[in-house]
Amino acid sequence: MADIHKILYKYWGFSTFRPLQEDIIKAVVQQQDCLALLPTGGGKSVCFQVPGLALEGLTIVISPLIALMKDQVEQLRKRDVPAKAIFSGMSRREIDFTLDNCVYGDIKFLYVSPERLKTEIFLTRLDKMKVSLIAVDEAHCISQWGYDFRPPYLELSELREKLPNVPCIALTATATPKVKDDIQEKLGFRKNFVFQKSFERKNLSYSVFYEENKEKRLLEIIRNVKGTGIVYVRSRKKTKEVSDFLKRNAESADYYHAGISNTDRSAKQENWINNKTRIIVATNAFGMGIDKPDVRWVVHLDLPDSLEAYYQEAGRGGRDEKIAYAVVLYDKNDLEQLKVRVEASNPSVEVIKQTYQSLANYLKIAVGSGFMESYDFDLEDFIKSYKLNYLQTFSAIKKLEEQGLIQLNDSFSNPSKLKILFTHDKIYEFQVSNARLDPILKLILRVYGGEAFSNYLIISEKKIAQLMKISLAEVKKQLEQLDHMGVIHYEKQKEIPQLTFLTERFNASKLPLNANFLKNRREHYLNNVEAVINYIQTEDQCRTKLLLYYFGENYETNCGVCDWCIQLKKESISLNPKELKNEILTLVREGKSSPKEIFEKLRKYPKEIILRNLQELLDNEELKYNESGLFMIVN
Repeated sequence: MADIHKILYKYWGFSTFRPLQEDIIKAVVQQQDCLALLPTGGGKSVCFQVPGLALEGLTIVISPLIALMKDQVEQLRKRDVPAKAIFSGMSRREIDFTLDNCVYGDIKFLYVSPERLKTEIFLTRLDKMKVSLIAVDEAHCISQWGYDFRPPYLELSELREKLPNVPCIALTATATPKVKDDIQEKLGFRKNFVFQKSFERKNLSYSVFYEENKEKRLLEIIRNVKGTGIVYVRSRKKTKEVSDFLKRNAESADYYHAGISNTDRSAKQENWINNKTRIIVATNAFGMGIDKPDVRWVVHLDLPDSLEAYYQEAGRGGRDEKIAYAVVLYDKNDLEQLKVRVEASNPSVEVIKQTYQSLANYLKIAVGSGFMESYDFDLEDFIKSYKLNYLQTFSAIKKLEEQGLIQLNDSFSNPSKLKILFTHDKIYEFQVSNARLDPILKLILRVYGGEAFSNYLIISEKKIAQLMKISLAEVKKQLEQLDHMGVIHYEKQKEIPQLTFLTERFNASKLPLNANFLKNRREHYLNNVEAVINYIQTEDQCRTKLLLYYFGENYETNCGVCDWCIQLKKESISLNPKELKNEILTLVREGKSSPKEIFEKLRKYPKEIILRNLQELLDNEELKYNESGLFMIVN
């Protein structure tokens, strides 16, 4: 087995490992299962890539994101390490070729999504592969208590059963104590073995501000802090709106979300990484696997659903160990919307059953039939036909998938998209000289609006065909012609969206839902939201302390750099200690003798300052406790 220090120097150019990396790598090469918790930017990939190179054979890396897989494969290839990835959009021939290379070639790392592990084409080759290590990235996805639970991750237990003597390393940046235990149980660890670096980020200043005009405050922040940054919002539409606002105010900005074409996403990423663009306004689709160390600030204009998600997104600032700022801007509406989103994302058992019944009616599946049958499925048409709420219905369908009753194919994540490449004037000229294609262009502009000139929009060819009263094939043909002529960029859905019934169709009233599981998941999401709201609204405690406590760490001292700590310092400097002590003594004389009453009456002072002065009064024997734990004046 090769020396791990020589491998580190040869491929990464470093002579020493970061804290914990060496301990983790040694455990893996000694064939131990282990869970590695390292904060965002803490060097997780090295923890499985170095042992993967040290051990003979292939390392299978399970990752949930295509962008992350592609990025890591590219980084390994730049270091002359043979690596491949299998992801949706590849042809069967490409997958075949890749898997053959893993069996007969010299491939050291194979990146796959968890969904690929059960496919026949993968399982056939697995028996022939010399697998030396299983690496599970974003391992929190395997836990139902994790903030991004993905049912396909549960299939990893079967992979472990097929490779019982192969060690497994699970990696994540965030996990509560409950999630840590769940990860190890689900992955069948032979014994619990956790390496955990503190979640503390000494160089990251956390702040929360209530703002009625968030965009104005955003401008103030980015003009006061030099360097590049990220603005996180929840909707695709809002990424462009905020980006345009910043541009109108002479800031270098761009937007990013999952609906943009791969080519545009790569270009936007590269421009930001290379500092050609200063600010990227994005949904949570941005940041995973992007290694930019000099991000000086991260601002959340919308609230995340969990503190795990917030910690990861905020943690993209300051990876170079220099001071960086993580700021949340919120108003009352944000808190209400957060609760509404969770309610809609976790429909009741009754709603799930109703959705199942509607699906069966829509697809015309009789009770007792449909087992392992796949059906073409147009989600938008389904929702329109039954006049359903989009988010609630989509969430109900995902719950049915989680329960193992149905399965959606990859096409649901990759619908058709288009963007108009011509300007308004040029489009008009084209319409005049191309009468046959004029109707479809007019319809696109009427249905999808002017946003199609600046953004990739999800389209439904079926809807266009119905409105134009022409065949679906003709719509696709005309869109392809417009694409060929350079008028639009048309990304056609690679295959028809399909929904598969994994069981015989049940009578909806007798649908075997795991109601307890659904209830627990709903309560878990609500608890996550309550934790976010608590973090946002707490005004008398260090932000870092709040975050670390959530992740199960006891943190005794204040961080000194969050908004609360900075305010505490300011007030300490301007505070007249004698004045505060006199106020405390006056309250005790008036009968306000409990700590709670004193804190309530002196809310204008930070709690830490009041506690320090109370302790000094006790030490100087000006105050004492009575038998009931109340303060008394010492005569």
